[in-house]
Amino acid sequence: MDADVIVVGGAVVGAALAYGCAKQGQEVIVLDGHDQDMRAARANFGLVWVQGKGSNAPAYHQLSRQSADLWPGFLRELTETIGMQVDYSRPGGMIYCLSEAEYETREALNKRTHNYVPRNDTRMVDRRELERMMPAVGFGPEVVGASYCEADGHVNPLQLLAALQRGIVAAGGKMLFRNTVESIEPGPRGFTVKAALGTYAAPRVVVAAGLATPALTDPIGFKIPLRSERGQLLVTERLQPFLPYPGSGLRQTADGTVMIGATKEDATDRGVTVASATTLALRATRIIPALASAQLVRQWSGFRVMPPDGCPIYAESAAHPGLFAAACHSGVTLAAVHAAIVAPAMLEGRLSTDLAAFSNGRFDVQKCA
Repeated sequence: MDADVIVVGGAVVGAALAYGCAKQGQEVIVLDGHDQDMRAARANFGLVWVQGKGSNAPAYHQLSRQSADLWPGFLRELTETIGMQVDYSRPGGMIYCLSEAEYETREALNKRTHNYVPRNDTRMVDRRELERMMPAVGFGPEVVGASYCEADGHVNPLQLLAALQRGIVAAGGKMLFRNTVESIEPGPRGFTVKAALGTYAAPRVVVAAGLATPALTDPIGFKIPLRSERGQLLVTERLQPFLPYPGSGLRQTADGTVMIGATKEDATDRGVTVASATTLALRATRIIPALASAQLVRQWSGFRVMPPDGCPIYAESAAHPGLFAAACHSGVTLAAVHAAIVAPAMLEGRLSTDLAAFSNGRFDVQKCA
């Protein structure tokens, strides 16, 4: 055997799981794809977000909150280990409302979520309170208020990815880049993983390859249903700090740029469109009119990894124990729980009990019936 665990996919989800496994004393090899592969991690908005997550799925909401609470300690330990700074803060977060109807809809969603969560940390703030909280912001006349969650925060996702990959190596693991996996073959003593640069063997394999996951797991009868959803984003020039709270679709980064996003599109190409840029810019300037004078410096798109119900999938193959899959579109928010909770559960055989709500078996209609 070449390792105790092979992780297929070196982006935020796979790297967090590999880091968690390595911290448990496992010999870990991460097989990552080519630089130009579709990577949600490199197009991510960078929110560590709780509000609105799992409004109809209590387990998902609670997992998001658990991860957000673990984030400060998780990042402190990671950065101290590798001696690297990662821009992160947790001031709380906003979802802006541009009409009374939006305000009432968001308020109703918050109340529904509060019915099944132990902590009520999301509340509505009217325009007067919003202006008091953000005195440097001149809000547009349509802004009636916002939903504010004290548990929300934001991070530089590229720094996070680099830190996780360095953390894996610091914990004794190996990162093998530009080494796309071609197939996984079960055997009597574990698994053989064939990749571009060689063949590797391990008793456990974790597939966290984003949208490429089904192509690797389906041929051996391990069904992980996923779809893609394109999102386009904009970023402005650097501005003086004025936006103290990250918002859903609008946040100022530590270096001063303002990120504006993100669309939700049923598209499979990586292109960007003028129509989407216009839609994003118009809403941003309705919230903060002064942004109309800021220069846009970049527009890009990325692909969300979407299970059918929007909730994460953490699964172990029934036919081939030791073969796992992890897929979600909240890799940044869930990074802390992936390292601290999901990875140990995979290693210790507790996935089906501790994280049963996220099994791929929930999509088996015949079995559920």
